Amino acid sequence: MVEHRPLSDIIAYAILTLGVFIVAFPVYLALIASTHDAATVVGGRMPLSPGDQMLDNYYRAVFVGGARTSREPVAQMLINSFISAFGIALGKIFISMLSAYAVVYFRFPFRKTAFWIIFVTLMLPVEVRIYPTYKVVADLKMLDTYAGLILPLIASATGTLLFRQFFMTIPEELLEASRIDGAGPFRFFWDTLLPLSVTTIAALFVIQFIYGWNQYLWPLLITTQDSMQTIVIGIKKMLYTTDELAEWQLAMATAILAMLPPVAVVVFMQRLFVRGLVETEK
Repeated sequence: MVEHRPLSDIIAYAILTLGVFIVAFPVYLALIASTHDAATVVGGRMPLSPGDQMLDNYYRAVFVGGARTSREPVAQMLINSFISAFGIALGKIFISMLSAYAVVYFRFPFRKTAFWIIFVTLMLPVEVRIYPTYKVVADLKMLDTYAGLILPLIASATGTLLFRQFFMTIPEELLEASRIDGAGPFRFFWDTLLPLSVTTIAALFVIQFIYGWNQYLWPLLITTQDSMQTIVIGIKKMLYTTDELAEWQLAMATAILAMLPPVAVVVFMQRLFVRGLVETEK
């Protein structure tokens, strides 16, 4: 039992408030910058109150695009990022569940070795295997495609470990009961494991959706057309100019819009996300 101490509560709330301020203030500055014109933002005298260019800046960012750098509107980049992140999250969940199911419930030679080989791949980030992966994707003619954005990133050792730990907490009696009812491996997976794994699936979906949404290096390598670039690549291109000033107000509007889908996913799945992480650790 935690003893109630007013001074400790005050210190804790002060630290939390400071932490929230440190995290939220840059986001607030980006929001304010997206409501002013370019001269106000670049001039270094931007006030901390909203300006009167909000509707114009967001309309240009979403439907028109920048005039000096990438002219691709944000709407197309958001669609590309959403399809990529959604596909990566679903693919990782599908592959991870099947591999964990095989490791936990099937008896075959070198079963533990197979799991540890999957586990070791945690130490091989995308950057290490970037060239051979790019070569395979290029040979399969998947450059500038959604398949090229999604398929090389759907294998997940973390997801396999998460589902394995959860499956190992399921009582053996459920498996025996399914056998007595005449259920085969597919029916046991579909009727028993899948409903019990909803919270774990939700937790992994949130983590992997944000992972896919924030991808930078891989989309940068395999996309050459502006129509296929993701929102993270788009923001980078908006800020890169040679002899002209960057349109910071549009870049900040794009950054605010880029935050909305991941935030929405976390907010709407917050309860399942927390339950999934807690139940997996049991």
